[in-house]
Amino acid sequence: MTSPSFRPTLRLADRTLDLSRPVLMGVVNANPDSFSDPGHRPLEVQLDQVRALVADGATVIDVGGQSGITNVPEIHAREEIDRVVPLIEAIVRDLPEVVVSVDTYKPAVVRAALEAGAHLVNDVSGLRSPELAPLVAAHGAALVVMHTAAPPKQRLQATDLYGDVVAEVRLFLAEKVAEALSAGVHPDSIVVDPGPDFTKTPAQTVELLRHLPELNPDGLPTLLAISRKDFIGALTQTRPRERLAGTLAAVAAVGSGAGVILRVHDVGEVRRFLAVLDALGGTEPVDPELRLTDELRWAAGRPDGTTAT
Repeated sequence: MTSPSFRPTLRLADRTLDLSRPVLMGVVNANPDSFSDPGHRPLEVQLDQVRALVADGATVIDVGGQSGITNVPEIHAREEIDRVVPLIEAIVRDLPEVVVSVDTYKPAVVRAALEAGAHLVNDVSGLRSPELAPLVAAHGAALVVMHTAAPPKQRLQATDLYGDVVAEVRLFLAEKVAEALSAGVHPDSIVVDPGPDFTKTPAQTVELLRHLPELNPDGLPTLLAISRKDFIGALTQTRPRERLAGTLAAVAAVGSGAGVILRVHDVGEVRRFLAVLDALGGTEPVDPELRLTDELRWAAGRPDGTTAT
């Protein structure tokens, strides 16, 4: 669900990204303390994960080097650089077709990541650092402008934090987009993100997602980081890895249209979900020769007990 005047493409450092359909952003954490990819992993293992995500349908890979968990201390920029830059360089070298995003709000990390070949900066601080947007502009890269009412690594959930959460988030995003433009970021290189769960209660996040077009009257590309989020957990009373059904419901409700980048953990499942949703909800004719292969008809071999070959 996006504004009817959405921007059909996103301008990146050396390419453009077609947004006529939802684009899937896979998540790869180069830090050892993420809830979704825990543990120290060698670079080649991380790169294998990138390859698997791309094979599943990811066009963009979001590389993070610091946990977003609020009770985990912030790390020094040098350590974060040491985590993300080798992976960014490896992706650019081995998978040049992939759009590389870096999930950071630290100018030193932004600079190092862009010099390593990253195309997009996913800033979850809401441009808290005045140095960040000019760095993005200098490299001709794209920038995600996200709403948050607190500095990174601070958990803030208060039912009375906003008088009108939709109006306040809309104003914040408009002001930050204007700031990015003033810093020289190209108008076609800006993505807005309402910041689901960031300094918002589950009810506030639901209210925002119900009013997405109002948050983005100029039809800028929208990043929706709704995968496995707390608001889904609260609605379904589930842990992060049990939230796929809720994630797919959220995608169907607000993330299945044009002009959207979906930041998801379960890339293959979301791609397959969108394929069926498009077929049943669209008007394009289905190929009359479409068939299911024999090996995909059964859960584990043929009914007579033999194995399909």
